[in-house]
Amino acid sequence: GYIEERISGQKVILLFGKEEQVRQEFGEINQKLRKSSILAQAFSGTLGPVNNVTNNLTYLIITVTGAYMILTGHALTVGILFTFILYMRSFIQPINQILSTFNTIQSALAGAERVFEVIDEQKEEYKDNDFCINLDGDVELRDVDFAYVTGNPILKKVNLSASRGKTIAIVGPTGSGKTTIMNLLTRFYDISSGEILMDGQSLLNIEKRGLRRSISMVLQDTFLFSETVRQNIRYGRLDATDQEVEKAARIANAHTFIMQLPQGYDTILKDNGSNLSQGQRQLLAIARAVLSKSAILILDEATSSIDTRTELEIQNAMLQLMKGKTTFIIAHRLSTIRNADEILALKDGEIIERGSHMELMEKGGFYAKLCQAQYKGIAI
Repeated sequence: GYIEERISGQKVILLFGKEEQVRQEFGEINQKLRKSSILAQAFSGTLGPVNNVTNNLTYLIITVTGAYMILTGHALTVGILFTFILYMRSFIQPINQILSTFNTIQSALAGAERVFEVIDEQKEEYKDNDFCINLDGDVELRDVDFAYVTGNPILKKVNLSASRGKTIAIVGPTGSGKTTIMNLLTRFYDISSGEILMDGQSLLNIEKRGLRRSISMVLQDTFLFSETVRQNIRYGRLDATDQEVEKAARIANAHTFIMQLPQGYDTILKDNGSNLSQGQRQLLAIARAVLSKSAILILDEATSSIDTRTELEIQNAMLQLMKGKTTFIIAHRLSTIRNADEILALKDGEIIERGSHMELMEKGGFYAKLCQAQYKGIAI
């Protein structure tokens, strides 16, 4: 695990000149592994000889005792003695086999412990008979509290309302709970208290598969599968035709760079799209969302890895994508949310301001200071 992590992060190690420290840490870990391995091999190596000595002593005791009994006239024959020896061999053979694979058994038990940790995890429940229709996109949060760890609340009494076609932007410092709200909407976590409603129904009564089919997301960290570009875009809607996939890519401004790839849309991506830039991976994620026919759209720093010029070019595409959908935007680039219907300023898990861009700027509060810091470099 240590080696794999350091190889993956070798650029960071080289940039910060930590090679010698890594060598020392590796030496310490390797020395511990060496001592443990020698001890394990020594223990395993002694089991066989000790077992053989025990077996031979057993044969010796049986033979000597049997010979004595025969010579002294006891009711014991050579045939019965030989039968005892055969029985003893049959009894000892399985023990010898178990001891010969003792190392393997120990490794298997250690692996089984990890496997059973996964197996014993509580399964995510899917209730097929619960409310599950095509959602219109009306979303409401009422006094929502949430904590990943009991006693350490992330969200406190959050209230918001968004009807179909409206755009809600959420801004705030890192760790204020912006992404947590999106995780609650998709039920990756369930709220601690309060209520979340969609189309007037409690989120807890909506079947999870149907809920997630009604939501499309573009995340800051884009994950791509080791499949073709076309298949990765098609994850937005599995029944989409090739023409629909290419249309979505054009809207997301991804078609040009896709056609420059060796096999175009049929180019197979490497591990998590490592043969593409971060910006190109994010454009493919936007194309997925374009292809999806969902009522709710979540954009979590969707253009964070795209240069300003490209971002301006896809603004119209994003407007087309958002049309008729309930849209939630999380953004640190405040220029991307100026036209939102409502902007929520989140701090320490609480909504401290809400209103349009102009309304919040006129107030001169937290949001206005964020804008000033971003555009003029003024400290908050």
